[in-house]
Amino acid sequence: MTNISVGKNGEEIAKTHLEKMGYKILETNKRFSRMCEIDIIALDKDTLVFVEVKTRKTNICGHPLEAITRTKYNHIKQGVFLYLQENNQYKKYRIDAISVLLKPEIKIEHLRNI
Repeated sequence: MTNISVGKNGEEIAKTHLEKMGYKILETNKRFSRMCEIDIIALDKDTLVFVEVKTRKTNICGHPLEAITRTKYNHIKQGVFLYLQENNQYKKYRIDAISVLLKPEIKIEHLRNI
């Protein structure tokens, strides 16, 4: 598996996880610039949720969420603000992070309101 296919696989797992929890998926892989892409944009009741998904085959090189650096978080925030400018009907929003470990078994961790 390449890094791209691992990431896409993790995003599909995260999307399924969110749908099972009652989220409505609005968009995936929304690109705002070369530096900013939001993996999943979903609706949780009346709250718009921007989800960053980090996937790893194993945790040998660290936990997937460790890859969300301050710089990465700031890029996500830029995308959030751009999206809200285009879609100003949403009054409540938050940023979530989901980690997906693929081996030895699939493990999902969902952090709300990072």
